[in-house]
Amino acid sequence: MPQSSSTQEKIASQVASHRVVLYMKGTPQMPQCGFSARTAGMLDELLEGDYASYNVLEDDLIREGVKVFGDWPTIPQLYVDGELVGGCDIVGEMFNAGELHEMFGLEKPDRTPPEITITDRAAQKINEFLSAYPGNHLHFAIDGGWDANFQVGPRQGTEIESESNGLKVLMDLSSAQRARGATIDWVEDVQGEGLKLDLPGAPAPVEQMTAAELQERMNSGERLMVIDTRGEDDRAAKPLDFAEPLDADLMARLKDGDVAMPLVFVCNVGESSQQYAEHYRKQGYLQVYNLAGGAEAILG
Repeated sequence: MPQSSSTQEKIASQVASHRVVLYMKGTPQMPQCGFSARTAGMLDELLEGDYASYNVLEDDLIREGVKVFGDWPTIPQLYVDGELVGGCDIVGEMFNAGELHEMFGLEKPDRTPPEITITDRAAQKINEFLSAYPGNHLHFAIDGGWDANFQVGPRQGTEIESESNGLKVLMDLSSAQRARGATIDWVEDVQGEGLKLDLPGAPAPVEQMTAAELQERMNSGERLMVIDTRGEDDRAAKPLDFAEPLDADLMARLKDGDVAMPLVFVCNVGESSQQYAEHYRKQGYLQVYNLAGGAEAILG
């Protein structure tokens, strides 16, 4: 796509208007790719949202133009003080090494290896798997949404290493902090077999709330927030007077809201609202519910 001087001028203005600028797919609250999610997550940990972000999926000219502007072929891209820092891999390496903290004038991170427990059965299975990949190491990652995964690969050099039951486990900085007290077990049940994780620091799972329970709790005067995730037409056709629509204003309030506030998410039948509930659970809210059956369960 040909790039006009006006597009390049617009990008230059965006980069110059804030100290920290992230070009990404989606938004920090709702990223649209894993690389963007990881990069925004690292910035959120350090800057608590105090940076500018631009969703390149909303503007094809910016999406292609920023690749030309910084002579960098991929998204996301991080700029600090007008200079391109790099993409997800480079930002991740700098974050894990503490270089990003230093760049922002923050204290060096705690790199103390977390205490983890690997059961005998899990250690046996993991060792059997690793034997097929000589020279490689076990990597354990826990993202900002507390979704965990294992990978096998070479040592990068900036990882934090923990050891349990004769096994060395490599983690990035954020994963190491979330992994404190983790137990890794091997289970076999009717659903199959595999690793089972217990992460003590993870937020509580989304619970299902019935319409009757919601009515009871509202009648008791309990402080809670009911959030209507339906579109404007559906809300107008079947209004829920006690619910707040999930619009830009409410999303801004929730960003810095009281995480102890119980949140109850509602859609038409209780399916899409589950996704919104999961999102805010991952943002640190401690009591998150999905209304089973949705508005249909209340209004019929």
